[in-house]
Amino acid sequence: MKAVRIHSFGGPEVLQLEEVQIPKPQPDEVLVRVHAVGINPVDWKIREGHMGMGPLPQFIGSDFSGVVELTGSSVRDFRTDDAVFGTVADESGSYAEYALATVSQIARKPLSLDHVHAAALPIASLTAWQALVDHAHLQADQTVLIHGAAGGVGSFAVQFAAYKGAHIIGTASVQNHHYLRELGADEVIDYRSVHFEDVVSDVDVILDTQGGQTQERSWRVLKRGGILLSIVQPPDEQRAKDFGARAMFVRCDHRRGDQLARIADLVANGQVKVNVEKVMPLSQAREAQQMSQGGHLHGKVVLVTEVSGH
Repeated sequence: MKAVRIHSFGGPEVLQLEEVQIPKPQPDEVLVRVHAVGINPVDWKIREGHMGMGPLPQFIGSDFSGVVELTGSSVRDFRTDDAVFGTVADESGSYAEYALATVSQIARKPLSLDHVHAAALPIASLTAWQALVDHAHLQADQTVLIHGAAGGVGSFAVQFAAYKGAHIIGTASVQNHHYLRELGADEVIDYRSVHFEDVVSDVDVILDTQGGQTQERSWRVLKRGGILLSIVQPPDEQRAKDFGARAMFVRCDHRRGDQLARIADLVANGQVKVNVEKVMPLSQAREAQQMSQGGHLHGKVVLVTEVSGH
């Protein structure tokens, strides 16, 4: 099979499309014939060596959608030819024609959701869901401020907050304001021309996707007893205490298939949209990562494989 690996850490040029052996699933795993691959920022951070210097060579990628090719000996909930999506097992990578996935980290793909859009869901949607639903316990009578609301995680966060019935304030460049209102934002602030702390106060929940000064300035708009969650850098616990608030660094460490199934139902019912910016062949993994790393995308970059028939 063809798969993308790195033999050293560095720029996009270290991504190598190679012929490797098709892996065999462990008892609790399935072998998936990958149709589509979702690109995430963590992919190029791993490529650059920012996520720990693991053993080389390394397979790259986590998000996928595809069809079960083979099941492990203890797998009972999935069968050959089931269409599934989710994240790969630790020893595998999704930038490949075949990948291994643990059954707890995948869900059945709804018929109304194609492979390209299913592959765009896992890490970004789970990060937003776990931040707002699992950790913040966002309620309908609360106000949430989402920084970088038009980004991959931010756009899902806006939609999940709308699903929960919360009042949503998003920060984004002005060209994204109409887009965010379509997703359900009640107020949108142009971060380039307005200091959000001058126009926002008493917020129950803040989702920080920016870090730095944006995070630091956020404390003053947070209600006492509120919570600041960041997906980019650990918030200062002492600052949280000073403001009588809670703080949490959120990473998608729990890649749960049951939550993906619930999110997929929201997509299938038309309550959540999945935005894909660009679809490219697996052979253009370097260019895809460059697009993702450049930022300012409305949606995900997705790779498709030859085995998918695209």
